[in-house]
Amino acid sequence: MTLVNTDFVSGKEIQTIQVVKGSMIQSKNIGRDIGAGFKSIVGGELKGYSDMINEARSIATRRMVEEAESLGADAVINIRYASAAVMQGAAEVMVYGTAVKFI
Repeated sequence: MTLVNTDFVSGKEIQTIQVVKGSMIQSKNIGRDIGAGFKSIVGGELKGYSDMINEARSIATRRMVEEAESLGADAVINIRYASAAVMQGAAEVMVYGTAVKFI
């Protein structure tokens, strides 16, 4: 499966299928919150949160790819990521793009 954030795949003619998406809602845990609180005193990367958001992004991407594959797509173009807080202590990562078939 080809994944790009452009509206084309170099060297390929494409036929649009439809928009596909994947999402993941991830909550923080108390251990990460305590560690982040201490880290905010001295500054620097909040590694636990970085790992959490990277995992959520990976799962959301996998879900989008699975949806595209179920439609017979060869690629997903115009991929975009978004995130939003859905409640205190939880965030959603969403990825979406256009499933296409090579012709």
